Amino acid sequence: MKRATLWPDHLLPEDRIPPPWPGRAVDLDGTVTYVRETPATAADAEPALYVHGLGGSSQNWTDLAGLLADRLEGQAIDLPGFGRSEPGRRYTIPSFAERVVRWIEHSGRGPVHLFGNSLGGAICVQVAGLRPDLVRTLTLISPALPFLDFRRSLQGRMLPLLAIPRGERLAAWRLAQLAPEVMAQQVMEACVADLSRISEQRRAEALEEIRVRYEAEHYAAAYVRTFRGLVSSFLRAYLPGSGSLWRLAAAVRAPTLVVGGRQDRLVDVRVAPQTARVIPDSRLLMLDGVGHVAQLEVPRLVARAVVGLLAEAEGTGTEEAVRRRDLAG
Repeated sequence: MKRATLWPDHLLPEDRIPPPWPGRAVDLDGTVTYVRETPATAADAEPALYVHGLGGSSQNWTDLAGLLADRLEGQAIDLPGFGRSEPGRRYTIPSFAERVVRWIEHSGRGPVHLFGNSLGGAICVQVAGLRPDLVRTLTLISPALPFLDFRRSLQGRMLPLLAIPRGERLAAWRLAQLAPEVMAQQVMEACVADLSRISEQRRAEALEEIRVRYEAEHYAAAYVRTFRGLVSSFLRAYLPGSGSLWRLAAAVRAPTLVVGGRQDRLVDVRVAPQTARVIPDSRLLMLDGVGHVAQLEVPRLVARAVVGLLAEAEGTGTEEAVRRRDLAG
């Protein structure tokens, strides 16, 4: 493990707040997967795939994908049961990882630069550990890799729900009691350390995403079943066998960037450094005053670390990479 290299800020595109990237519904193995695409702004851009976290969607990557568009041609998918994708049959880390693998194969874009936040980080570790041929580099933002002290997570209060038969019905009832505006505010407060960093446009988009959830009858069940699957994967990680996410992390061979927020309220803040220690070719960036979704809260800083990773993966230092980019321009 080493410290992440930050690309010079002035070499990134200028700040702007793009709307969510255009999306389309794709039939994949008989069910709809919704994908948003960020067009590349350079001819030599390489393919990237972004995977959101529990309760999130492809919109979580709007800003970061835009900042990286001169290097990466981005796609962001909605996982089964979330965003605008149809529900799945199973909601476990292996089943989600299988979906990501199928999408990469279906799109014919592999190997890709793979990004995952939270639950998406755990999924991407599984993909990179089992299918190294599909992954060029790996970026993990607050990855939800196993930890057992749920007092360190706001989601720990959901654990009793998993013991209740048909707990998803209780979750759906709870969802119905909250106005979308209240739910959107609660989600933001849980995920973001400094709400002043979130623009009014992004707040309005988050509210619209909440309204989409309210209209989806399957959402509560998908959320509860996914949380149950995540907790199960945490427990299995400390038992013998090949299904441990920590063992899969140790098998990752792609150059990897791990980003953690020191004010993360959903994933134990010790997980990001542990992830970077376990993955052999890793870089760590820990951010003070940042919460669970650094790509939303401080996208420019995350983009600088990502481009630093890409430069290292190309086998060039920052100065040499800058020179090459200048010559190419």
